Amino acid sequence: MSIKNWKSVASLLSAAALALALAGCGNATTNEGSGASQQPAQEQSQEQTTTDLKTQYPITVTDATGETFTFEKAPAKIVSVSPAETESLFALGLDEQIVGVSDFDDYPEAATTKPKMGGVSKPNEESIIAADADIVFTGISMNEEAVKKFRDLGIVIFKTDPKSVDDVANNIETFGQITDTQEKAQEIIAKMKQDVTDVTEAVKAVKPEEKKNVYVEFSPGWTVGKGEFMDELITLAGGINVASDMTGWKPINEENIIKSNPDVILYANNVMEDNKTLDKIIKSRSGWDQIKAVKNEGVIGIDANLLSRPGPRTTELLKEISKAIYPDIFQ
Repeated sequence: MSIKNWKSVASLLSAAALALALAGCGNATTNEGSGASQQPAQEQSQEQTTTDLKTQYPITVTDATGETFTFEKAPAKIVSVSPAETESLFALGLDEQIVGVSDFDDYPEAATTKPKMGGVSKPNEESIIAADADIVFTGISMNEEAVKKFRDLGIVIFKTDPKSVDDVANNIETFGQITDTQEKAQEIIAKMKQDVTDVTEAVKAVKPEEKKNVYVEFSPGWTVGKGEFMDELITLAGGINVASDMTGWKPINEENIIKSNPDVILYANNVMEDNKTLDKIIKSRSGWDQIKAVKNEGVIGIDANLLSRPGPRTTELLKEISKAIYPDIFQ
C-alpha cells in the first residue's frame, strides 16, 4: 500500500471497523456480526475422499450472511471487491479466472493489472454488471445492506466476515471447493496451521505475569477490541490486548491507553495524517511519553496491508506481531 491519508485506510476498514481494512479447518463461515463461527451447509453430489481433492459438482455452500449457493461447475469468471479475498484467490492460482478487483487491491502484483470495480464497501455497480462474473467475493468492509442491493440486481455475491485465523482458513477452504482448487487450499491452510503452532509453542514459556500488554493502532485514533482477528493474533502471540475491554473496531480513549501503560505499541507503518506518520502522531500525544512502549522504543510499525487483510498472509502478520512483542524469543 502506498502512503496515503488515513481516511483512505479507514475506507478499507470502515464497514467492519466503524459499523473497518487479516484457519482448525472445517468449512466454517462466520455468523454475521456475532463473532461466532458456525458450520455451513456444505453438500456435494458425490462423496469425496481425503486423497481426491477434486471438487465433485454440484456443490452447495453458505456464506457469512446465511445465503446458500449451488455451483454446477467451477466459476470461469470471478470478481473480488475485497483485498483480503483477492489475496486468497490469487494464492489459489486463480489469476486467469479473476476479471475484476477493487480499487484498493495491490497484492499480489498481478492484482494491479486487473480491471477495477470501485471501492470495497460500495463497489461500482455498472462495472460489476459489465464484468458478467459467475461470482463476486466480498469481505468485512461491505455490510449486509450493500450485499442485498447487489443481490437484488441479480449478482451472485459471496460475503465473508472472518473473526479468527480459523475463519480465514475456513474461507480459503471454501473458496478452494467452489473453484476446484482444493489441493492448493489445503497447502495454504497447512502452512497457516504450522505458523500458528510455531508461534504458540514458542510463547508457551512466557509466564502469565510476564505477558506483555499490547496496544494496536491501525489508523489515527482507532484500535481494535475483542471479537476480531487482530485481537486473536495478539493473544496467540502471547500478548494481552489492552483494548480487549471493548468489542470490535473502536475509537480510542487516550486516558485509558495511558492508564493501561502498554509495553508494546503496534501501528500501521505506512499511514499518514497531515504529513505526519502514525508513530509520530502517537508519540506526540500529551502524556503518551510516559507510556512504557514510548519510553523503551517499543513503538513498532507493521505493514498496513497485513494489519487490515484477514487472508492467506494472516499468519505472516501473527509472526510479525510475535517478533514485535517478544524479540528475544523470535530472532
